[in-house]
Amino acid sequence: MLGMWRATRGIVGRPAIAVREAICAALVAAALAAPVALAQGTPAATKPGNGSQTATAKDATVSRSSAEATPQAGTGRMAAAEAPAVKVNVHRFWDKENDWLFAGVGIMRGLDYASTENFRARGRREILLTNSVVDNKALFATIEVAATWASIGTSYIFHRTGHHKLERWTSFVHIGVTGFGVVRNYSLQSVRPHVRTASAIETGE
Repeated sequence: MLGMWRATRGIVGRPAIAVREAICAALVAAALAAPVALAQGTPAATKPGNGSQTATAKDATVSRSSAEATPQAGTGRMAAAEAPAVKVNVHRFWDKENDWLFAGVGIMRGLDYASTENFRARGRREILLTNSVVDNKALFATIEVAATWASIGTSYIFHRTGHHKLERWTSFVHIGVTGFGVVRNYSLQSVRPHVRTASAIETGE
């Protein structure tokens, strides 16, 4: 009986020992394989990290590019805002300068009237108009007034079309030409009427 139990124990104990040895071998193999698996898993874990770092670096580069572009755009807008606007010479038609110019034109036309009457009284003949026209004082005065308003009207046309320099120069030229005529009229020599002597009357000359 005792022999049979020992034999049975020996038969049953051998598988148990084999199981224990297999479990120990598996634990030892797992313990040895763990560092290897960790060592092999580190690059795999690092790769996503590298990808994230690369994506972060790209985002940072784009952000810096945007930040660099934004001040330039802002600088351009500031430069455009600070750029001096082109000034357009717009003024009222009846401003101070035109008032003086138109007054000068009127004065010169009055002097032309007076100088023409003067040289006609001294026996000179009218060249631009006829003697009958300038001798008609009302008609001649009307012509002088019409010439004044014609000059003002020409300046107004230039003003409305935006030619402000020509607007001013119309009066300048009118004053200059009329002033030259006034000086010429007064500088003309008088024409004395021919006086026939008694001897010339007798001889019929």
